[in-house]
Amino acid sequence: MSSSSHIMSASISSLSSSMSSARNSSSSSQITKTYRQASTLFLTRRLPEALSTVLPLISPPPSDDPNSFFEPAPVARASRSTRIKVWSLYLTILNAILELDTDEGKDAFGAQDWRAICTKVREGEVWEEVVRNGYHGVEGDVDADVVINLATILLAHAKTQVQNQKRLEAYLAAAQTPNLDISKRFLETSPRRLRSPVKGAASGADTPRDLNARVKILELYTLHVLLRNNEWDYARDFISMSPVLDEERREAFLQALQSLREEQHEADKRESEERHRQEDQLHRDVEEARRLRAENEERERKRLEEERARREASEVDYGVERAPSHAGSSSRSSKRHSGTHPKSAPRALPSTNKAKTVAVPPSFGTKATTALANIRALVEQMARSFQTNPYVLYRTVAFIIGLLLMFSRKSVRDRVSRILGSSWDKVKATAGMGVKVSYI
Repeated sequence: MSSSSHIMSASISSLSSSMSSARNSSSSSQITKTYRQASTLFLTRRLPEALSTVLPLISPPPSDDPNSFFEPAPVARASRSTRIKVWSLYLTILNAILELDTDEGKDAFGAQDWRAICTKVREGEVWEEVVRNGYHGVEGDVDADVVINLATILLAHAKTQVQNQKRLEAYLAAAQTPNLDISKRFLETSPRRLRSPVKGAASGADTPRDLNARVKILELYTLHVLLRNNEWDYARDFISMSPVLDEERREAFLQALQSLREEQHEADKRESEERHRQEDQLHRDVEEARRLRAENEERERKRLEEERARREASEVDYGVERAPSHAGSSSRSSKRHSGTHPKSAPRALPSTNKAKTVAVPPSFGTKATTALANIRALVEQMARSFQTNPYVLYRTVAFIIGLLLMFSRKSVRDRVSRILGSSWDKVKATAGMGVKVSYI
């Protein structure tokens, strides 16, 4: 009886294992098929369709029972290579979405979904999503290739690298600490829970591929993330004390760190020089503006002085023009005095010669020059008035246009001609009366 029950239990266990393997094989084939479809959509730049296709693989299945145990995403049950491919494709799709223009992203996904995707990546929430849905919440179980992709996308799109540094430090600490929890051995007995997809060892450097991945993670952490956070000394100490790096790699890392430090110094120096150059250029521009303003003010002052001198000269010319009448009267009076007192004539001659010398009447050229100077001053004054108050020019032009429009009408021209004719008749009549009166 006991032997038959033993045989029955063995057959049941073999049947359940075969059913489980068949179910896993079917699930793996379905994941592979969905992955290929999403890859094709991504390669054809159909990003919304690619994202919606890959999301069921990385999202936990919905559950109606709130008390049921958390069910991981389907990708957690896939093989290591398939799991890495699915997560890498998902992160690549997110990176392509964030590289879209704002308008293009909003048109493709909608404003709300576009902002949600950008926030999830830039705030580092995507790392927590990967750990929770694909690795049962265990930080150290995340595949190294997935960690590299996560650190790279945060390095490219995160606002700051503080969250990236914390995540990498947590992963490195968890991967270097052996997991002594033996309860994972008995997780397979529960029908609702699955064990972690990573094998027992947590060092992540059991094979050359794992070692290369770990070196790549250290490169991202020490030569990119820490430097973006301006922690140069800590990066040097971490490289010097890392047990993963051998002497050759450690020396290469230190040389790369030194080269980056020198490049940073050169960049800071160039930035400082450029800033000083811009400040000097700004100072020169200010000084040039001050010099030009001073020159304009000096030129304006000289022009005003010249105008004042021309006005004074014109006033002097007008005074000289009135001088001959006074000189003539004085000469006539002197002649009368000379006729009355002939003996005093020799004493009056010098004063007469002096008056003739001082009161020389201006020539026609002098009068023309004065008239042209006055006309030029009037034109310049009108130009300055137009520059300071352009509305005067606009009003003048409007007035002239109004006159032209008014005189373009025949009735207006006839009326004006009648008014002018009557006025001219009145003037002629008045002039005739004046002539008669003067004749009388």
